[in-house]
Amino acid sequence: MESLEEFDEVVYEPDEAFVESTNVHAFMQEYGIDDHEELIERSTTEVEWFWDELPEYLGIEWYDDYDAVRNDADGPQFADWYPGGELNVAHNTVDRHAARGSERRNEAACIWEGEGGEVRNVTYHELKRTSNQVADYLDSVGVEAGDTVALYMPMVPEVISILYGCFKIGAVAVPIFSGFGVDATATRIEDPEADVLFTADGFYRRGDRVTLKDTADEAIAEADHDVTDVVVYRRFEESDPPMTDGRDGFWSETVGAADDDFDTRAMDAADESMLLYSSGTTGRPKGIVHTHAGAQMQAAKEVYFGFDLRPSDRFFWVSDIGWMMGPWTLIGVHTFGGTMVMYEGAPDHPEPDRFWRLIDRHDVTQFGISPTAIRALRKQGDEWVEGHDLSSLRLLGSTGEPWDPESWMWFYEEVGGGETPVINISGGTEIFGCFLMPLPGQPLKPCTLGGPGLGMDIDVVDETGISVREDNERGYLVARDSCPSMTKSLWSGDDRYLHEYWSSFETPPMWDHGDWAQKDDDGFWYLHGRADDALNVAGRKVGPAEIEGALIEHEAVNQAAAVGVPDDTTGTATVTYVVLEPGVEETDDLREELRGKVGEEHGKPFRPREVLFVDEFPKTQSGKIIRRAIATTYTGGELGDMSSIENPGALEEVANAR
Repeated sequence: MESLEEFDEVVYEPDEAFVESTNVHAFMQEYGIDDHEELIERSTTEVEWFWDELPEYLGIEWYDDYDAVRNDADGPQFADWYPGGELNVAHNTVDRHAARGSERRNEAACIWEGEGGEVRNVTYHELKRTSNQVADYLDSVGVEAGDTVALYMPMVPEVISILYGCFKIGAVAVPIFSGFGVDATATRIEDPEADVLFTADGFYRRGDRVTLKDTADEAIAEADHDVTDVVVYRRFEESDPPMTDGRDGFWSETVGAADDDFDTRAMDAADESMLLYSSGTTGRPKGIVHTHAGAQMQAAKEVYFGFDLRPSDRFFWVSDIGWMMGPWTLIGVHTFGGTMVMYEGAPDHPEPDRFWRLIDRHDVTQFGISPTAIRALRKQGDEWVEGHDLSSLRLLGSTGEPWDPESWMWFYEEVGGGETPVINISGGTEIFGCFLMPLPGQPLKPCTLGGPGLGMDIDVVDETGISVREDNERGYLVARDSCPSMTKSLWSGDDRYLHEYWSSFETPPMWDHGDWAQKDDDGFWYLHGRADDALNVAGRKVGPAEIEGALIEHEAVNQAAAVGVPDDTTGTATVTYVVLEPGVEETDDLREELRGKVGEEHGKPFRPREVLFVDEFPKTQSGKIIRRAIATTYTGGELGDMSSIENPGALEEVANAR
């Protein structure tokens, strides 16, 4: 494999025809903007101009127009976006497309594929009917605007109806990751005091039945809050889950029996639409509050401009409704009457080509996935990709963590055919979108995140808050201004919100996103991992992703994880865990070779104290390696709640690392 230096070149250069075909090019033509750099500059320095032009340009419909773009008299921490305006996400995502006479009425809003291969197509007309039934049911059990409703559901089309049904009535939807265990689920029921819970008997994962209702019951019992109504969707035929009289009812008997005619309610722009909980593995999860206007505008902007969505597209992002990318995909795609593809099960069942078969079968046009998931699929070999027609793909997407160049290039060349741009994005649950996002008409280097997202005034600063972006130095990724989708506080109150995001840099106030970022000499932006994960060895800092990148560059290594552990001499020492390519022998000579490679690239202090071999890493379902769990296992500390782990057996792998 080539050296890292050889990856510091532009590998994707879109042709003129492609550039001129993009949605973002049409926007630039409309406003007399000559190039992407000018657009980014104008949208990030004239923030109010951009966010004022966008609603009309994107066709967002309002019940009442807003009086101003925003009121930020209390500073960017508490900016009020689109005051006076009234809208509803559900109207923009389903109602107007399902209206009589709409050309999208009988088109697919969702193509769903179960792990067993069954397929369901849900039209906009059907989606409106079931969303109305959800809203009518919620109304019948006394749910009012501002009440919270929890979704502990598998990835089936009904989750869309539940989400939009909540929006329609003005309830606050609380999506919960279907892989969570009792403790994590109980917290997300108790903290928002959800009176209604939607769940299911279970779902399929790698051919096995995974039950949800038992876990839901235990979580309700553990939560210090009484859930009054539980709706149970039957995923399995002839299932007989435990039911509590007076509280539980099957979907067919509750939602299915409700009226399918419901008038969507006008909501203030600042009214809460969703409560999304952070998925951290330490500390109490943060309840992140999103509004109707914020969620609507950000998701629509990013899917339309960043992923160049057209109504005929089929958009597939590997996610769960409990992660931000799940609702983000739904709202973004459905705003424009597009079709999203939903998959229930594991990426390697029954074979490692499941995603490639799915893309081929459904003519997917945009495909998003995490870098770690691609590394795992790359390990299976190129032959699993070969033989599948992936020519329908127009754009690739990724998020969640930094890439290594080899895996990025594999994704770009083997999946994208060497001509499909990788729209690598980064932001977070807290902003329901991205701070960094390439535009599809821009050139790309491997692993880059392009530059600032449209309308996102971001910078890279040092510890004192001084910008180091143009000096090409690494520093802290910050936002100098607010955006409509920035959480309006935390569910637990303003104090924690201000401490978590606005306390690092107070004069002037800047949002500290917690990422370590850098802009290179050619203007391409990169992330180097979480700032709080940085390895501080003998007074020098380096991101774990950089150590991992040096290891993955070696032809013997498929995946790597680097963590910092206490050391008497240097304060912190680097310990690395490695998953080797198939057929590679684990030897002491290879260990020393890998240690030397890290030392050569990053300096002797960062040479790993140990190189340990494992077969897999603990990961979230979205594919992120849980480094804190690895470090804690190494040091013998208390792991805390690990119910977000997709493969809990990997913790034993780490504990018994070779």
